[in-house]
Amino acid sequence: MPTLFERHVEAYLDHLVVERGLAKNSLAAYRRDLSRYVRYCHDHGCDDPRDVTSIVISNFLVALQTGDSDHEPLASSSASRTVIAVRGLHAFLAREGVATSDVARSVRPPTPAKRLPKALSFAHVELMLNAVGADSDADLGPLELRDRALVELLYGTGARISELMDLVVDDLQSMHTDHPVLRLRGKGDKERIVPLGRKAIGALDAYLIRSRPLLAAGGKGTPIVFLNARGGRLSRQSAWAILQDVARRAGLEGKVSPHTLRHSFATHLLENGADVRVVQELLGHASVTTTQVYTMVTVEQLREVYATSHPRAR
Repeated sequence: MPTLFERHVEAYLDHLVVERGLAKNSLAAYRRDLSRYVRYCHDHGCDDPRDVTSIVISNFLVALQTGDSDHEPLASSSASRTVIAVRGLHAFLAREGVATSDVARSVRPPTPAKRLPKALSFAHVELMLNAVGADSDADLGPLELRDRALVELLYGTGARISELMDLVVDDLQSMHTDHPVLRLRGKGDKERIVPLGRKAIGALDAYLIRSRPLLAAGGKGTPIVFLNARGGRLSRQSAWAILQDVARRAGLEGKVSPHTLRHSFATHLLENGADVRVVQELLGHASVTTTQVYTMVTVEQLREVYATSHPRAR
């Protein structure tokens, strides 16, 4: 039988689903984090959320980062996510009148170390494009044409892999206008328009004309643009595997993901003088602050060039 604390957690999770529309994966993460929190509180004599103090929550944060016999220490990013879930729970309990105050309000989640996005050099991107026959006149098979279109679009538009996997044929209606663009649906189902370059249009056309009809013949008539070998929707996991295989054939070490090409798209635009707010629009970022992390990449590269090239830098 659920404890009082667990019942309050379930009420909060129900609130997140109904009122906030929390996604399935996010809900599972909240449930996992809050279950660990409830167990910690029980072990420290708090079976009622009204017994919890800010000191208990602060000590829980320390426990997350130091670990115990049952748990490895969490990285700052994971500990921060857990504390955010705990703060949300106690804010909810205060609003609902279960608690007289929000005891978690003063407990701040740890700030994760800012990591620069991984971006490939343009030379490395070219190696990947060559590996999928980007400039080849040789006949490519249906899957090879699909993979070439996928790589060209990932780098040519900066799209998230989920956005490309959700593309339907109707989204391509503006490909052959005077100003060819692609319609993408991003986070929160927000729609944005991104320009299409000549190389991306050529690769996408070849796939749509010479490959997709063959793949679609084995499926059930889905309008999705990118199809698997059976004619169904290509999954994000399969797209990831395709990129890994292309990177391996290009001789690139380490993991290359669809997001790596998105990072490369943004970095190369900024390196070549694009305005950060234009890049923000192209990436579909809600805030320019998110986009500005890419400017750190270019600054780091400037420092590296300066340190190795200027006679007075050494």
